[in-house]
Amino acid sequence: MLVVNRFRVPEGDDRFRADLQRAHETLAARPGYVAGRIGRNVDDPTLWVLTTTWRDVGSYRRALSSYEVKLDAVPVLSRALDEPSAYESVDPGTVLNAGVPRSLG
Repeated sequence: MLVVNRFRVPEGDDRFRADLQRAHETLAARPGYVAGRIGRNVDDPTLWVLTTTWRDVGSYRRALSSYEVKLDAVPVLSRALDEPSAYESVDPGTVLNAGVPRSLG
């Protein structure tokens, strides 16, 4: 599973880079984390991205509910642009997730 969090960061926000790095380190310590990277757009330096890869969606969701992530990562992640961020891997022959509402009961 791939997670893409994009951020619009005002110029002069010198703390954001360190805060995002700490958030990434906290996520990386959670079970099911596979890899991740921080990036900044080459054409628009106010646009940043954190991409993480997880073993499965359950690992990602459990990571978000952990105390450490709520404390160190959620304050930064809450600054992400309001857009879908979780993507399934599309490998050859993979059965893709069905785009239908799920039952709550």
